[in-house]
Amino acid sequence: MANTFLSQGSLNRVRGSLVFQLFPNLNITAPYMSRNFITVTFDEMNFVEQIETGTGFVNSPEPYVPATIVVEILRTQALANNWFQQIKNTASIGTVEVHSDTAAFPSFPVANASVIKFDPGAFAGRDPVSKMTIRGILYINSSMWALT
Repeated sequence: MANTFLSQGSLNRVRGSLVFQLFPNLNITAPYMSRNFITVTFDEMNFVEQIETGTGFVNSPEPYVPATIVVEILRTQALANNWFQQIKNTASIGTVEVHSDTAAFPSFPVANASVIKFDPGAFAGRDPVSKMTIRGILYINSSMWALT
């Protein structure tokens, strides 16, 4: 029988962060984000393509999936200007290490990342958020490279 008293763990909203290998001055930690913090999705393609056959599937693993990171940074902090200047120079930002809101979920790298969108937000004195979308590659199915 399952242990009904198993601890469900905890979340720490200030633990989530984005760390940029090539641009440490652009690292984003909790004090620079809105309450929405960071959202990561891998929803553009499947991790495995299942090719139908007459009686089932042939599995064909993908070597990567696109990763989309959405982060809301505070325009009231100098970091938002740093990002805006970076995008004006180059939107390609290399590898970003994504840290989640719990120690139970490991950090992971998103390679070949670029800023896809930067929305500075409304300048109406009511919302300090600039929304940024970063897209890159999450390498998966590493065992497929074991060709021996």
